[in-house]
Amino acid sequence: MASDYLTPTTLHHGRVGEPLTPLKRAPALFEAEGFAVSQHFATSADGTRIPYFQVARRDLAPHGEHPTLLYGYGGFEVSLLPAYSPGVGRGWLSRGGVYVVANIRGGGEYGPDWHQAALKEKRSRAFEDFAAVAEDLIARGVTSPRRLGIQGGSNGGLLVGNMLVKYPRLFGAVVCQVPLLDMRRYHELLAGASWMAEYGDPDGDDWDAFLRDLSPYHNLDPAAAYPPTLLMTSTRDDRVHPGHARKMLARLRELGQPALYYENLEGGHGGAADNPQRARMQALAFTFLWQTLAGDSAPR
Repeated sequence: MASDYLTPTTLHHGRVGEPLTPLKRAPALFEAEGFAVSQHFATSADGTRIPYFQVARRDLAPHGEHPTLLYGYGGFEVSLLPAYSPGVGRGWLSRGGVYVVANIRGGGEYGPDWHQAALKEKRSRAFEDFAAVAEDLIARGVTSPRRLGIQGGSNGGLLVGNMLVKYPRLFGAVVCQVPLLDMRRYHELLAGASWMAEYGDPDGDDWDAFLRDLSPYHNLDPAAAYPPTLLMTSTRDDRVHPGHARKMLARLRELGQPALYYENLEGGHGGAADNPQRARMQALAFTFLWQTLAGDSAPR
């Protein structure tokens, strides 16, 4: 997030060893001066060190009350790497928030082994990794459970859905986008059957062996108290059926839990059909998070 992202790396001329000469520069879309990107490691339940990146003010005080947004995915060998994000910069960092990206197992950050370590019956490792990052942020004095929000979409929606039902004490708010949440029927909806190599077969022994425990919809506890949750989906999602989010909302409200819902009529699996729609959805998510995690009493 620092201004280093705006300096040229490949567009240059000159001889080897000479300073680079800028040829072209993208405009800065938020004021990045004063922010620092740092990498940290949390220890998961099985002892594995889990890396994560933190973007925050350089002078961040460790008083444990910073509104913090933790983002993750953890599947399909997808790697989450640091990148310049104007939306996060303008909508979250510039208001005083801390932004964190967790490189949990299931992703591809350390190659195929990192991905395969969280397949099928081992999927819970991804959830344990994410919880370990949350606990490390709290232990380091960055934030506290009431100030810590999480966000994820698609497979990341399955991730934060499991965080909601398994680790509600760790979080103050959840943004769950275009999610998989009903793992009993996911393979019967749209593209779901093509993901059985990742998650398992609900019609076989996998359901009783491990899939039931990984299905957020089936693990909602009537006696539990869950953090406020915003579910977001698209009517025209052609990969993850919007029924996942609809069912989860209905069950949460039936249980008297704080849950909000937004369904865009367009957009496919991305949730938005164009930049204005995308900006609106991002603004809705950040507004929900800021109002829920920060309020008037949160220091910046």
